[in-house]
Amino acid sequence: MSAQALANLGEGQIAYVRAIRSDDLSRLFPQAPALQPGLDLFALLGADGTPILVTDSRNAAIANAWENDLTPVSVH
Repeated sequence: MSAQALANLGEGQIAYVRAIRSDDLSRLFPQAPALQPGLDLFALLGADGTPILVTDSRNAAIANAWENDLTPVSVH
């Protein structure tokens, strides 16, 4: 399976939750305001890596996935 095919697998159905640091926020979410460095955050991303939202709570990221009819999976 190609990398592109793998990235499209689950598109529109699956989203993944990934722990990030506020230092990395601008890379995933360029429009996000600057935050204090060193904060632990959680990003919800589409199956293809498209950023959906960022929050300070893993549970909030998962709840948002369910609210948008996406099946959340965690990436460690």
